[in-house]
Amino acid sequence: MKYAHLIKLTVFSHENENSQSILGAFLMFFPFNIEDNKVAFKKTNADGFNESKIGVFEAALANNGLINQFLKNLLNNLDENQKNMILSQLESRLDKNLDLFFRFDKDSWINEKKLILTDSGKCFHLKISVAAFPKKREIALNLIKDLFSEK
Repeated sequence: MKYAHLIKLTVFSHENENSQSILGAFLMFFPFNIEDNKVAFKKTNADGFNESKIGVFEAALANNGLINQFLKNLLNNLDENQKNMILSQLESRLDKNLDLFFRFDKDSWINEKKLILTDSGKCFHLKISVAAFPKKREIALNLIKDLFSEK
């Protein structure tokens, strides 16, 4: 089943953080080698507050097979509490374009290999463009409920 047209993952690495550990944690979201699979990946640099340097890691998936592998890996790394939280917050996480948004705590993923939803800025940003056909909110919500309710 096709759940998404596009998945985009982003994380910011501040100059006082170990960018290699952040890159390693970023790549753990992908259960495949992004280079071998020609996944669009880029690292850019930006200036933060007080002239601090920030690295930005971004990857985008558009291939249906890779999207399904990514989603399966995501689901395997979410515990039941996190899945239930997602299901209870679906309305607020899905925008009018049928894009679904999550933030996962950076420290818990890097240090404990646990995906924990967060509202803080120190996180991995995940955007999933839901493949609802026809493109209606109700269809998208049902598709997401099916995905996150799978056992």
